[in-house]
Amino acid sequence: MLSRVANSIFWMSRYVERAENLARFIDVTLNVILDHTNGGSEHWEPLVRTTGDEEYFAKHYGQITSENVRRFLTFDRDYSSSIIASIRFARENARTVREAISSESWEQLNAFYHFVKDAAAHGEQAATSEFYNEVKQHCHLFNGILDATMTRGKGWHFANLGRHLERADKTSRILDVKYFTLLHSVQDVGTTFDDLLWSAVLRSVSGFEMYRKRYHGITIRRVVEFLVLERDFPRAIRHCLHDAEESLRALGGPVPLAENSAHRALTALIARLAETSVDTIIDGGMHEFIDDLQGELNGIGSAIRETYFAQRPLAAAKSGAFQSQR
Repeated sequence: MLSRVANSIFWMSRYVERAENLARFIDVTLNVILDHTNGGSEHWEPLVRTTGDEEYFAKHYGQITSENVRRFLTFDRDYSSSIIASIRFARENARTVREAISSESWEQLNAFYHFVKDAAAHGEQAATSEFYNEVKQHCHLFNGILDATMTRGKGWHFANLGRHLERADKTSRILDVKYFTLLHSVQDVGTTFDDLLWSAVLRSVSGFEMYRKRYHGITIRRVVEFLVLERDFPRAIRHCLHDAEESLRALGGPVPLAENSAHRALTALIARLAETSVDTIIDGGMHEFIDDLQGELNGIGSAIRETYFAQRPLAAAKSGAFQSQR
């Protein structure tokens, strides 16, 4: 498989997952506000902060309001991580490799793009809870079609790898959003509203029902354990990393697995999580843990790029498994 094709499939999948998770973040915030008398900026500021693009937001939007944040994260065509930009990039990547993916998955992604584009024409008044639910449904449909219509070859494994790395990152960020909110409302810790926020976090990853099947009461330790260390829940960070590792192992690559820096970094992170307890995470600082985790995920992403997508004709020629294209 050409490195260009592999790169496009990987990022196609990551961008779709990114759009879905942004929709989840915004929708859960909208629902929390419905149950809370104060719908001020403290609920929307964490979403801006977790993007790492506060400077861009301040320059283009100024004040943090519900309307500004939703427009920024949903319909800002110039912000590369907005929903509309993510789906546009996903569609462009898919368009360039249509021969490598199923026609059904292309048609679904194309329809998804036009759905978001049409909504953008109506501005932020279209950014309702119903809209974000539709975005999530489009993402589910795309992933389901991709899984149902592609053979489990290199193309599918690159898509699966991108999907799960992005999902692990975004699950960590929704936890970080919750902690940032707590910093501004310490008086709510242990109250009914605190339970409401944690329930909303679980719902944002479609994990509320599965959590309740395992646990009864909602506590911070149980939620963190479920979303970080759970092996069987599909949006838990540990589960995502295991699925990503399986695809990375199946891909092989231009270098032996023992010399594959992406695989080494990923397996090292999986091993660290296997030895980590929820008490260690919380007592050591949840924000610090997430910061370190996101740094490692970024490092894994960089190693994947260098191993599989960078222009390395000599390495590719040695194995014949991947061809670089200038």
